[in-house]
Amino acid sequence: AADTNARGHTPCDMISAAATQRAVSAVAPRVRRAVQHRAAPTHIPAPHRGLSRSSVVAKASEDDIMEQLMAMLGGGKKGAMVDEDKALPGRQQAMKVTNKHYVLGNPIQEPFPDNLETCVFATGCFWGTEKMFWRVPGVYSTSVGYCAGYTQNPTYEEVCSGQTGHTEAVQVAWDPTVISFADLLSMHWTCHDPTQGMRQGNDAGTQYRSGIYCSTKAQHELAKKSAEVYGAALKAAGRDRDITSEINGPGDDRLYYFAEDYHQQYLAKPGARPYCSAQPTGVPVPEDFLKENGAKLSTSYWKKYGPRPGCTIQVSNEPVPVEEALNA
Repeated sequence: AADTNARGHTPCDMISAAATQRAVSAVAPRVRRAVQHRAAPTHIPAPHRGLSRSSVVAKASEDDIMEQLMAMLGGGKKGAMVDEDKALPGRQQAMKVTNKHYVLGNPIQEPFPDNLETCVFATGCFWGTEKMFWRVPGVYSTSVGYCAGYTQNPTYEEVCSGQTGHTEAVQVAWDPTVISFADLLSMHWTCHDPTQGMRQGNDAGTQYRSGIYCSTKAQHELAKKSAEVYGAALKAAGRDRDITSEINGPGDDRLYYFAEDYHQQYLAKPGARPYCSAQPTGVPVPEDFLKENGAKLSTSYWKKYGPRPGCTIQVSNEPVPVEEALNA
């Protein structure tokens, strides 16, 4: 997991050399990840606005480094949503992905079996988010992508520029006879800090904002109710900040585009770097709310298998077996 000791903001007019170094150290892992993937020619966007492919990559790398640093220092444009008329145009061609989940073995693209439900969750860097959801028993499939923005079929580089309006997100498909939406909401709220606005831990920018993007009206109503309940739980635990998560329903801004193939189930693949900047609070979703809304997983399950403060990914890649989960 990434070093979480250097995650505070420092006003630009009070930056010391030490503070600057801490900010650079915090940003470096994420920037290295972006630059590394930009070097792969199969994932570089097509020439844009008269620039060559190599110059687009170099310019994107330089801009991302500067903008990430400014965001970590409390300034720059990455903390504000781009206006729709200023967003990048994108492209009609959809992202090509391998339609088989690397861990679960099921398709990651729709259509899914008719008995399944879907929802999109955003909790910061989508690598760790996806892993936490694919481990939940009853989850049929997960994928990572970009949600709630303006640019059509964006690339990772474009999303990282802050000029598409998307957030990194995970689409989850599950069997409601095995796991409930309330259980997945519990995972959402507890696997990150939903009060951090346009950032999550060391990752700063609009692409790291928290959100729930529901596919049905019933999901939307329960998600909004859960935010009220969990917000009160955070306050009762001494956390004063309000929840900043977007909660969109059918008809709202919830269009989801697949991310590049190398991002799909990234943390389970050979050679993956175990990066994690999520900031779980350690505050559980109240048990009464979960029971009232059909949760199938017990408090004991969350104590044994749920996210831990500081890092969410230092667990097995394998899903928790259903019988083991229900008997926890």
